[in-house]
Amino acid sequence: MIVTVDTGGTKTLVASFNKEGILGQQIKFPTPKDPVQYTKMLRETIKENYAGQLVDAIVVAIPGIIKNGVAVWCNNLGWKNFDVATALAGVLGKTPIFIENDANLAGLSETRFLKTVPSQSLYVTISTGIGTGITTGGHIDAGLRHSEAGRALIEYDGIVREWESFASGQAIYKTYGKYAHDITSKRTWDQIADRISRGFLAVIPILQPDIVIIGGSIGTYFDQFDKQLQNILKEKLPSHIPCPKFVQAKYPELAVIYGCYYYAIDSLGAITTKK
Repeated sequence: MIVTVDTGGTKTLVASFNKEGILGQQIKFPTPKDPVQYTKMLRETIKENYAGQLVDAIVVAIPGIIKNGVAVWCNNLGWKNFDVATALAGVLGKTPIFIENDANLAGLSETRFLKTVPSQSLYVTISTGIGTGITTGGHIDAGLRHSEAGRALIEYDGIVREWESFASGQAIYKTYGKYAHDITSKRTWDQIADRISRGFLAVIPILQPDIVIIGGSIGTYFDQFDKQLQNILKEKLPSHIPCPKFVQAKYPELAVIYGCYYYAIDSLGAITTKK
């Protein structure tokens, strides 16, 4: 069994997978902003539901920069230098624990879901903020795993600002006073497409991915803005840089959990190989 944890800005989802990759029990609880309380709730949840069972690995997804099991910085949670790996050590005895960025994991699963795994894919989750995950050959790109395209500095309305500050779900709500599911105006969605395009115009020439996968809460409404987004990119990208194919995430709400599963399988395989 693989135990997976998707730590979100507002809620945490704990789920399990059997060895065939079938999703099992799902448990949710509000994500505490205090790292100590988060650790306490997560340890209790894992012990109550999985103690005494054969668990091969635990994978914890964190919305921030992760280095050697430490959450160096999580903007939406306010965490800084939180040693997640140490905090959770021993929760199920000697069961290995892997910590990784949530967007990287979502990008991993959504790339594996594609009919053909591309040389390079760019996963972009547009929800409270904007997160990105880059995979190369179907694996999280080791050299780009700490990149944060949502933090790309872009001039918008005459001010240099972070991409997510004007194109995330939170920014869209602040601007239009509505959540995505309440927006029906084509004009508004065209404006949202323009906001989202600004970051891609900066990122695509650098990465030149084969495919871009859109996830997150805004990604759920991909059909409302995808045509306008691609029209803008095709018009404004340099002629020698092709606009990559854009697709909607297959499982926008569960991509991170599935990514945890694939990451565990890859990591356990690597450990076995080393032995």
